[in-house]
Amino acid sequence: MSYERYSSDVLASGSPAAHRRPTSRPVPAERGLVVEEVTTGWVGAVVRTEKSGGMHVVVLEDRAGRTRTFPLGPGFWVDGAPVELLAPAAPAGPVAPGRTASGSRAVAGARARVARGSRIWVEGRHDAELVEKVWGDDLRVEGVVVEPLDGIDNLAEALHEFGPAAGRRVGVLVDHLVPGSKEQRITDDVLRQFPGGHVLVLGHPYVDVWQAVRPARVGLDAWPTIERGTEWKHGILHRLGWPAEDQADVARGWKRILGTVRSYADLEPSLLGRVEELIDFVTAPAD
Repeated sequence: MSYERYSSDVLASGSPAAHRRPTSRPVPAERGLVVEEVTTGWVGAVVRTEKSGGMHVVVLEDRAGRTRTFPLGPGFWVDGAPVELLAPAAPAGPVAPGRTASGSRAVAGARARVARGSRIWVEGRHDAELVEKVWGDDLRVEGVVVEPLDGIDNLAEALHEFGPAAGRRVGVLVDHLVPGSKEQRITDDVLRQFPGGHVLVLGHPYVDVWQAVRPARVGLDAWPTIERGTEWKHGILHRLGWPAEDQADVARGWKRILGTVRSYADLEPSLLGRVEELIDFVTAPAD
């Protein structure tokens, strides 16, 4: 589905469908859902719902980043069919009372701990944002800082500059860490250079951390395979029917995907386990 205006042929004069007056179905206004407001023709993704002036409203963002606010209720289309937008159920996501998004027991009134000397490094900004979304509360209690690397090609150089040691451990989360990959070769080389047990490199099998989000969260049965020669994120956006012209579209696409993540239950186990191991590693007592 794209931001393009939906066809109005179904209501064209003389069309048999014009006399059927299709019934609106109720749909929760989940963040990232793309809808058209019928009266104005405004097409955009749901940014949030809120209460304003005594009524519930929905804020829609179009592909240019502009936003407009409309009353919740009937008068919208999704995938060419009329819908009645409802406020999402609260709480939004399978987070049990007294639990953080990672499933840990929440510590009431806990303050963020002063940052440890140890760090968790991830490949890029999207990885860092996903880790923050799910494990942020835990990391603040533990005093763990997550830093993006902008790729791992210069991982060895960054580690030499950081100087891992007792009380200054580094846990690294790597995308596409599979046998025979470039990432595996870099990891093997790094661990040979830093054999003291102060560096741990773990990874997941996905080309990009986007795939660590369960595909059902964006309406897919599985993440599609993107042909060689096509930039992976742009290919995914095209398959989803979302704008994919430039980096701004990629950023907006990731925002929509991240917005569907409510807790650890929306992530694949192969990422969950690796992040938990890294947190345990950098929070272990100094050797």
